[in-house]
Amino acid sequence: MAKYSYYPGNAARQSCLEVEDTIQPMSSSLGIQLIEMPGYSSDGGDVIKQSNKFLQLVLNARNFAIAEENGHDIITACASAHGNMSDALHRLQSDAGLLAEVNTTLEKTTGKIFSGEIQTHHLLHILVEDIGLDTIRSKVTNPLDMKVAGYYGSMMQREGFCAKDDPFNPSYFEQLIEALGGTPVDYQSKTASVGAPSLLTLDKPVMQMTAKVLSQAKAAGAQLLVSACTLSHANLDSYQNKARKHTGKDTNLPVIHLSELVAFALGYHVDRFAQLRTRALVIGG
Repeated sequence: MAKYSYYPGNAARQSCLEVEDTIQPMSSSLGIQLIEMPGYSSDGGDVIKQSNKFLQLVLNARNFAIAEENGHDIITACASAHGNMSDALHRLQSDAGLLAEVNTTLEKTTGKIFSGEIQTHHLLHILVEDIGLDTIRSKVTNPLDMKVAGYYGSMMQREGFCAKDDPFNPSYFEQLIEALGGTPVDYQSKTASVGAPSLLTLDKPVMQMTAKVLSQAKAAGAQLLVSACTLSHANLDSYQNKARKHTGKDTNLPVIHLSELVAFALGYHVDRFAQLRTRALVIGG
């Protein structure tokens, strides 16, 4: 069984509890053991570094140190968290002086030290590269049988942050959707930002970005949009009406998270999956 230090991110245990409901049984079925990171903190959400880059580095280094104590690399189901952690990890691992400076503060405030040895992974990359599409395909009991658009977001689509996938034209989500019995839908803005960290300060631009992703996915024929990011998932799901009012675009599309999609196909939460199918037939596509 593959073991990972599980980092839920900033939203999975607050506003996106459906991720927690589904990632645990999904992982169990696929031979993934999620090891808790006791006392983990926010990764900074790409917000703290706007005023204090060093503080965001220290916050991430503290989480990395907890993962090192676990003895396992980090896995997260949030693209924003993965992007933030990957950026911090790259900076710390490539600059010994910066790592030493961060460790001085980290040890003084928490008693911990980060040696720089662990890595961080997104769930999507683990599913495709480590578990394998053939294994996943063999475990599907409820094929999706829908036209599904995957939303990567922008935070993890940097070279070195997206595993072996193409940072500019990724295909891992589409490959996974196909393995789960769905029909993948390609659309232009699948790697575009929806401005999740800026929601409270840049309301109108964020609604425009959110509307663009939803309307393009629907225009391409999607009956369902699936997000690889818990923060972006909240924007795409909860603010559809507001995005429509700001832009006049058709934003009415069912949105779920990656862990839900996989769990449903593997036979978990059959009632939720049935409701999702009905909703997709009524308003999707």
